[in-house]
Amino acid sequence: MHSPNTQQYLETLRTLSERLVAVQKPIRILDAIKWSPEIEQRFRASGGRELPAVDAGFYQRQPLSFDPAALDRSLAELDRDIARQLGRGDALGRILRATVDQYQLVVQLLRHRGQKEFGDFSRQLYGSAGAHIRGDRNTLRQLGERLCEIFSLPAADHLNRPHQNDIDGEQAVRMLQSRMNDYFGPGKVNVKISDDIVSDASAGGDSIKVNRRAHFSELDIQVLEVHEGWVHIGTTLNGREQPWATWLSVGSPRITTIQEGMAVLMETLTFSSFPQRARRVSDRVVAVDLAEQGANFCEVYRHFLDKGISEHDSYRVTQRVFRGGQVAGDSGSVFTKDIAYVKGFVENVNFIRSAIVSGVPEIIPMLFVGKVTLDDLPLLYERYLEGVVAGPKYVPPMFRDLNGLYVWFGFSSGLSLMNIPRIQKHFGKLFEQLPATAPIYTGQTDAELD
Repeated sequence: MHSPNTQQYLETLRTLSERLVAVQKPIRILDAIKWSPEIEQRFRASGGRELPAVDAGFYQRQPLSFDPAALDRSLAELDRDIARQLGRGDALGRILRATVDQYQLVVQLLRHRGQKEFGDFSRQLYGSAGAHIRGDRNTLRQLGERLCEIFSLPAADHLNRPHQNDIDGEQAVRMLQSRMNDYFGPGKVNVKISDDIVSDASAGGDSIKVNRRAHFSELDIQVLEVHEGWVHIGTTLNGREQPWATWLSVGSPRITTIQEGMAVLMETLTFSSFPQRARRVSDRVVAVDLAEQGANFCEVYRHFLDKGISEHDSYRVTQRVFRGGQVAGDSGSVFTKDIAYVKGFVENVNFIRSAIVSGVPEIIPMLFVGKVTLDDLPLLYERYLEGVVAGPKYVPPMFRDLNGLYVWFGFSSGLSLMNIPRIQKHFGKLFEQLPATAPIYTGQTDAELD
């Protein structure tokens, strides 16, 4: 065990960090549980009445990219070495060990693909839709349902501006590559076309994959720029810039909530999001809860169809929840990661507001220092002041100059004192007097409106 901040301590910290980066490298959770496009085609051909032919045998035919037993031994050995070489009381060592523990749970999660235990390990890693929001009495399911209501109001359709999905995958790659070059500098991020991802796009390391079959709108490109680029890739590259705490470049499930929540928050702060996008994010919480309560794949799919969601989008939100678990329902064996988007949005907003009210706004940019949790940030900020942790290099503009962010969240904190239902009732009476009219799209010319 070494004294903190001595050269020997720092070199030991880096060595252990690099071991963690290396040992987790073959773990690819989403690759291990993904479904092929043919499964959707067969399901929709059945009219959505036959459960997808996905069971434990299906996953066994898709071998993992690592030997679970060998990887588990390597993680256990690393955990012992961290405790022995840094000391059980070392603060950074505790974060390292918590991350190792998460990867050990991931090994068990993937060992049990298609089995009941998969859902149990998923809840240990990502939580449950029935859990309460930190510091509040409401559950995530309650919040998700309320948000679905808001983003399904007629006003959402009024704001559905004419953004056509007329950008194909190849064009999206070119557009995103240009934007990544502007933000990070040329050569830092690689945007490429892909035939092997289910989602429209995904980020990993220093690259973004774009689905060749997907089509995008201008708004979709803006979302991908800030969600995948500024947040997911930005925190990865900031983690790689660390001189000693290099494990901050890799993300175990313990950081999923803050990462996905910050990505959604960034969509909001840059006015990149839109009601249909926000509705999809909120639907995911409801889908997880329905599946946790025992609904099968067809029942969850039908729930969203009945809410007016398209067949494709209803399948997509349902598939995201059941991948890795059991499609027959009853067991509640589902992938609960998708609660992270709403949960993380709320927790990040509450963290930022609390930092401002508590008089420590300078801690807020540390949200981008790497792959972190909110509980990690005070300690990492202390180590930043000591020179052990490097400050984030790639930071969105509103987090570099905090004046606007301070005012935005300051007003938000002040408005929380008001009786919102009473205010809405007051203005609702005014709006009832409005005549029915076609929506007016700001930014269009009179000729376009005609």
